[in-house]
Amino acid sequence: MTELIPLLLFLTVCLVLMAGYPVAFSLAGTALAFGLIGELTGYFDSAFLQALPNRLYGIMTNVTLIAVPLFVFMGVMLERSKVAENLLDTMAEVFGQLRGGLGYSVTIVGMLLAASTGIVGATVVTMGLLSLPTMLRHGYDPRIASGVICASGTLGQIIPPSIVLVLLGDVLSTAYQQAQLDMGIYATDTVSVGDLFTGALIPGLLLVSLYLVWLAFVAWKHPEAMPAIKHQPSTAATGSLAQRVLRGLLPPLLLIFAVLGSILAGIATPTEAASVGAVGAILLAASRRRCTLSIFQEVMRSTTRITCMVFLILIGASVFSLVFRGFGGDVVVAELLNNLPGGRLGAMLAVMLLMFMLGFVLDFIEITFVVVPIVGPVLLAMGIDPVWLGIMIALNLQTSFLTPPFGFALFYLRGVAPAGVSTRQIYAGVAPFIGLQLLMLLMLALWPKIATWLPDFVYQN
Repeated sequence: MTELIPLLLFLTVCLVLMAGYPVAFSLAGTALAFGLIGELTGYFDSAFLQALPNRLYGIMTNVTLIAVPLFVFMGVMLERSKVAENLLDTMAEVFGQLRGGLGYSVTIVGMLLAASTGIVGATVVTMGLLSLPTMLRHGYDPRIASGVICASGTLGQIIPPSIVLVLLGDVLSTAYQQAQLDMGIYATDTVSVGDLFTGALIPGLLLVSLYLVWLAFVAWKHPEAMPAIKHQPSTAATGSLAQRVLRGLLPPLLLIFAVLGSILAGIATPTEAASVGAVGAILLAASRRRCTLSIFQEVMRSTTRITCMVFLILIGASVFSLVFRGFGGDVVVAELLNNLPGGRLGAMLAVMLLMFMLGFVLDFIEITFVVVPIVGPVLLAMGIDPVWLGIMIALNLQTSFLTPPFGFALFYLRGVAPAGVSTRQIYAGVAPFIGLQLLMLLMLALWPKIATWLPDFVYQN
């Protein structure tokens, strides 16, 4: 009977969240209610909650988590400075004369925005508002248009600097150290956000390549679904187009190289690189005359709201984690995963399936703060590479965010799509991209070096 209490706690939290209550208060409130009942019935020792002040102090002094508000600020500032609009216009001029050119443009811009902002919801909404009407106006099949926008908008999950990877890096670092201590290893190794950023580069670029290859195939097989833009360039287009491309692409590319390059070269930590990105976003907005006082105040307010939400959820998750462990939930999960058929493979499949299903109803922040600390130490104690595990989780969550009927990206696009685009067309449009996501997950499962080779090479592990 006692073993069922942690599972009942987890199930109750999921049901409360599905009912629409605020995440942070649902996590903490449900956990405290179970703790109180457990204290009165003798199943829970309230001494576990005495560790909460140390947990909160650790959150407050965590240098890694400082990167979260900085990256959020960078993304919001770039969104307000109309970088996406300029990039789409530029790429449409470059690829528009090709069949499927607008699809290629949206995919490439989605990749660049992912590397610039890392905020999935903002990217999908921005791309939906800017590119979907244009694609439909030029005769694109609504299914193709909505599918490529949703898929490219979720690239912020996997392409660094991703806020998902920042949070995952912090949680996996703690889980990895705990797993080593449980195995009697006291000279512990560490895994950093920089390791995950580096490990995500090749899988992210491979995923973008799969998108582009698929779009090229559809444009060849069904040219009527992805027609070229029917207009001729002006006689002076060569020089002016080159200048427009340079003006549109160079600033965001320089910002991306400044952020990621400083991390890969070992010049800066991810937190320091985030500050470089924030300052670079301000300079980029100022160069476009879009850094007025009102815009700056709006960006600061938006950054504060998002950051407060993230850290309040983290505090709620800390309360949940303490109560869950107080009921012996970590032992129950460890026994459950260790006793699954297939050993390490069976445990990994079970966790991936659980996270995929939870991705329908929970945001990545809740899954990262609640689920990963529970299952992470168990999987890592089985000898699973922490970088590979982190990239698999990020890709898995990205896939679930695309999958009908509950994928978050689908709801984001549905909210801004024209009335002429039906929900069924959006669902049909993302289906091929879900297949490509699953193919990427399979490739990563079969060849873990896709994620681990570059970090080993860069950091000489």
